[in-house]
Amino acid sequence: MSSAKVTFSLLFAVGVATIGSFQFGYNTGVINAPEQLIKTFLNETLEFRNNEPVSEILLTSLWSLTVAIFSVGGMIGSFSVGLFVNRFGRRNSMLIVNSLALIGGALLGFAKTAKSVEMLILGRLVIGLFCGLSTGLVPIYIGEVSPTNLRGAFGTLHQLAIVVGILVAQIFGLNFIMGTESLWPLLLGFTVIPTVLQSLGLPLCPESPRFLLINKMEEEQARQILEKLWGTQDVVQDIQEMKLESAKMAQEKKPTVLDLFRSPNYRQPIIIAIMLQLSQQLSGINAVFYYSTGIFADAGVKEPIYATIGAGVTNVVFTVVSLFLVERAGRRTLHLIGLGGMAFCTILMVIAMSLKSQHLWMSYICIVAIFGYVAFFEIGPGPIPWFIVAELFSQGPRPAAMAVAGCSNWTSNFLVGLLFPTAATYLGSYVFIVFTFFLIFFFLFTFFKVPETKGRTFENITQVFENKSQGSISPTLMTDKGPIVDMNSIDPVKDSSTSAL
Repeated sequence: MSSAKVTFSLLFAVGVATIGSFQFGYNTGVINAPEQLIKTFLNETLEFRNNEPVSEILLTSLWSLTVAIFSVGGMIGSFSVGLFVNRFGRRNSMLIVNSLALIGGALLGFAKTAKSVEMLILGRLVIGLFCGLSTGLVPIYIGEVSPTNLRGAFGTLHQLAIVVGILVAQIFGLNFIMGTESLWPLLLGFTVIPTVLQSLGLPLCPESPRFLLINKMEEEQARQILEKLWGTQDVVQDIQEMKLESAKMAQEKKPTVLDLFRSPNYRQPIIIAIMLQLSQQLSGINAVFYYSTGIFADAGVKEPIYATIGAGVTNVVFTVVSLFLVERAGRRTLHLIGLGGMAFCTILMVIAMSLKSQHLWMSYICIVAIFGYVAFFEIGPGPIPWFIVAELFSQGPRPAAMAVAGCSNWTSNFLVGLLFPTAATYLGSYVFIVFTFFLIFFFLFTFFKVPETKGRTFENITQVFENKSQGSISPTLMTDKGPIVDMNSIDPVKDSSTSAL
């Protein structure tokens, strides 16, 4: 493959795209800080409208709906990715769905002024739709504009933007910034600003060269974009790989979501894609953040919100660490390290939480375990599932695969948020043992079933799955540095650079 460079054009295109990821993170974290303020708004609005006090059950139900409807929108949005990307292109799809962010942000920002509970809930649904679409569109675009040898590092930027968005939302939600009775609508409506910035930047970004060549048959334009993005005119091999993929697509019907599960060529990679997404959410990361404030308070932290922000900073720092490691250590290795480290930290949390009433210092072990847990999450299970899905599929099935994987992520996220408080009530400090079992299961699945995709072309990765499903001998693998050994000659246990498929 070509000796690509990191150019300004490439950094600009990826940077503008990840504003959509920032939006996802911001809107995930923004609802937590103003919880009591929003409940007061719901209570006062309904009491004024109905001329009678609001029941605690109705108030709690409306608050839960306001939070949960975001994930419902995300599920629908993520499953709709395929409707946009092949029709409008990758870049133009991001531009079109920004209209949802503008509408959602406006509804949220003016809900209090209009004294409308419905606007608040509808705004959360619409912004969820936007975020669900963004979690599919951004990784696809980044994966297709990035050179093979940098695809993992740039793919990690999607997760980095998410955690930065969460951290910014936590900071802006402080009661001396925008977490006040008068400014909380501005806090929710702030999402409009990055939307406008991205909408101004996207027209200056190129369309995905893979989309132009494979879907639109515009080879010359694709070549020019590759040369500009990668800072080299040596793109002959890359163009040839896309043309081979295009010829292959022309001979096959466009795969649907059902085809991903029916076809032997797609079945194994889609199962891997779903399992990786489940490993991210069923690791319990959102549950740990849900529980962390209480643990910090029990440990005697005067302002638990600052400790929670500290966990957010840890999020960002270790996502950056993953960015620098992913092209050296590989996707599979980092995912295994992350899952194993998280499993150890959950066990430590259970022990410390069980003993903290007898030993005060155990509360500090809880804090260390939480920070360690967050760090291991961002090394592997945080960033890797998002972009490795785009690597496992060729151009044809990629949008459908991203839709299925994204929907799996949002659905499991919704279920964890819905079921965790109840599980915590019944299991108490032992609730994290549930996540320990999940983490061990996903560790074993990753070890035995997930391949290493570092340095491989899209065509080469899919060819390996096809040959495996047909029981034929795998071809010589091509990387950005040339051919390497045959897949069948590698022992997945002895060589961590690949695993059995």
